[in-house]
Amino acid sequence: MYNIISKRKYFYVFSGTLVILSIISLSAWGLKYGLDFTGGTLMEVKSEKSKVESGELKNALKEVGIEDAVVTPAQNNSFLIRYGNSDEEKNKAVLAKLKEKFPEIQNTRLDYIGPSISSELKKKAIWALGIAIIGIALYIAYAFRKVSRPVESWKYGVGAVVALVHDVLITVGAFSILGHFLNLEIDSTFIAALLTILGFSVHDTIVVYDRTRENLLRGSARDEFDETVNRSLNETMARSINTSLTVIVTLLAIFVFGGESIKNFTLALLIGITFGTYSSIFVASALMADWWKAQNRN
Repeated sequence: MYNIISKRKYFYVFSGTLVILSIISLSAWGLKYGLDFTGGTLMEVKSEKSKVESGELKNALKEVGIEDAVVTPAQNNSFLIRYGNSDEEKNKAVLAKLKEKFPEIQNTRLDYIGPSISSELKKKAIWALGIAIIGIALYIAYAFRKVSRPVESWKYGVGAVVALVHDVLITVGAFSILGHFLNLEIDSTFIAALLTILGFSVHDTIVVYDRTRENLLRGSARDEFDETVNRSLNETMARSINTSLTVIVTLLAIFVFGGESIKNFTLALLIGITFGTYSSIFVASALMADWWKAQNRN
């Protein structure tokens, strides 16, 4: 049996380093918001005959004053063009210039996102994450009310929330770094990915907590709490890792072979679920052991 709990200081250092780096990245660079958050135009064009390069499209857009365009290749010789301008006259000028440069090109999609909609989306995203985290904490505190000794049931909820914040911060920090260096934008699907990460991560954490609860209820009063937690981790670790690996392999396949429109969503899930599995095993339960030790010292 591995003595995981005795090595928890190393896990704290590793997690703390990643969280601090994420906070520094967010403070220095922030996130690169897509059109869902900033407002602007999303246009999809398709070349029916000749092959068009994304660089050629960007150069054509610069001729009509669009300097901030992001051109993403899609399937079947299509391109998604995003830029922070929703003026109808400007969009007509863009289409006219593309037709002039590439007569065979066809406009297959044109969406406008106003700044008022994007501002409302930011508020709703923050509320959604906050309500989800609070709801999870309350549910866990209620579910573990029968094992209020030696650690109070509400502390299980707090431990799970700390692990969830850890997972979300690292995922957001990774996208901050990728946005700065690789121009990776976030959109509404990123919020959906964060909420999915919360659900998956807390599921893993509850599996470990539930085994701890079972061992506490059927164990001896002489058993030390940290030993019970360590035994519970060893009994559930293989299940948690194997379950997560099956999800990660599936996500890798989607990331490699899926379309451009879901790549960012899939990447966020890959990062979040990987660290969610890690935090469920090495962070959430370790916090309970430290809380118990702190209580015994007082």
